[in-house]
Amino acid sequence: MALAPQLLEILACPSDKGPLLYFEAENSLYNPRLKLRYSITNDIPIMLIDKAETVDDAEHARLEALAETSGISPTFEP
Repeated sequence: MALAPQLLEILACPSDKGPLLYFEAENSLYNPRLKLRYSITNDIPIMLIDKAETVDDAEHARLEALAETSGISPTFEP
């Protein structure tokens, strides 16, 4: 089940308060500025900084490319 559009409009990274990229198929939200990925478990975003996964450069490039080719836009415009 996808996250509600109303929720996505207000979700921000708890670390830098910026927008996130939502990868529905991967059950994750991603902050490309800090290279942090937040998991979504049982349709609940786990937005805790200490639970976020830091991704390496290769994974960052993959996620950026996936967002571009899939038309994934940030959760909001700053």
